[in-house]
Amino acid sequence: MPRGGEARVKLSDLTTLRIGGETKNYVEARSEEELTSAVRTADEKGEDLLVVGGGSNLVASSAPFEGTVVRVIGEDSPTWIEASCEASTTGEAQVGDRTPLAPACGGATVEYFAGTSWDAAVAYAVDREMIGIEALSGIPGTVGATPIQNVGAYGQEVSSVITRVRTWDRCEKEVRTFFAADCQFAYRDSLFKRTRMPKGGATGRYVVLSVTFQHQLGSLSAPVKYAQLAERLGIQPGERAPMREVREAVLEIRARKGMVLDPSDHDTWSAGSFFTNPILTRENAAKLPEEAPRYEAEGGIKTSAAWLISHSGLERGFTLTPERSGASLSTKHSLALTNRGAATSEDIAGLAEYVRSRVHEMFGVWLEPEPVRLNVRIGA
Repeated sequence: MPRGGEARVKLSDLTTLRIGGETKNYVEARSEEELTSAVRTADEKGEDLLVVGGGSNLVASSAPFEGTVVRVIGEDSPTWIEASCEASTTGEAQVGDRTPLAPACGGATVEYFAGTSWDAAVAYAVDREMIGIEALSGIPGTVGATPIQNVGAYGQEVSSVITRVRTWDRCEKEVRTFFAADCQFAYRDSLFKRTRMPKGGATGRYVVLSVTFQHQLGSLSAPVKYAQLAERLGIQPGERAPMREVREAVLEIRARKGMVLDPSDHDTWSAGSFFTNPILTRENAAKLPEEAPRYEAEGGIKTSAAWLISHSGLERGFTLTPERSGASLSTKHSLALTNRGAATSEDIAGLAEYVRSRVHEMFGVWLEPEPVRLNVRIGA
């Protein structure tokens, strides 16, 4: 059975921004059965529902949440539900535990419970020489959140290796499986993110139960697309590097930007990159200053939200609450909005709107917030 307690847990204890009010009902789910049971119970009672994993992509209101919060928790180390090896024509291959798969393998499939730590899953893949998510090292949160946002960084996205997402359909009250072609993956987007419940709410129609990944095998990474990462590795963009070195380099870069969780560092009290990189029409992209970054992308030209913020006159560490420890831009990375210790959801929303307005005033571009907002209004 799902586990909960008598005390009213605060969402500030469940989110990396460390902001959020008390919850009416709190349940912990450590298996698919516990997760589906908790969701069904809340839905049958007609309660508002919030399913949360690592809380790393959530801006929650400081007001009490008069509904049910279901926290999905996996083991400290990955517990794979299924790991199989596709043997090549040269012969069969044996799968060992937490060791590189045999060279005869043509590929490997691994499925994780939604509550599994994402970075632990990345470490597990690198340990076993499974290619495709090494550049996503250090991203906080759980496996179940990754297909919703189509999580990506440093030139990689989870959609490139996801083959199947098993979900609980809250409308039909049954398990529903989506294969990659059905997930409608796009830049920081998916069917799961767009498909809401008829009455709205923070959690959508499909609650992720498990995610299956298909990896090629080898000691070298996928081609490194991100120029800063390639430079750090001493290679040219498009070349490969040992996967362990890629993981170490990404962790180092993210730590310098305050993007690796550290309780003593307020720059990591954030929801990660707060705005998505805008994808503009070619006409609008041409209106940007010549030095503004431009990248070919599906649907148009992508530019850098961080560049737009830093060139709109907002310095790292900028705050609207200098008199107290409210919200501020990170002192390490202009794309992160941080809690300096006493920020409220109103502080974060106010700063986000100020940043959006400054960027629009300077460049004619409206930045779109990336995190899930729970009773917090930012933008349209």
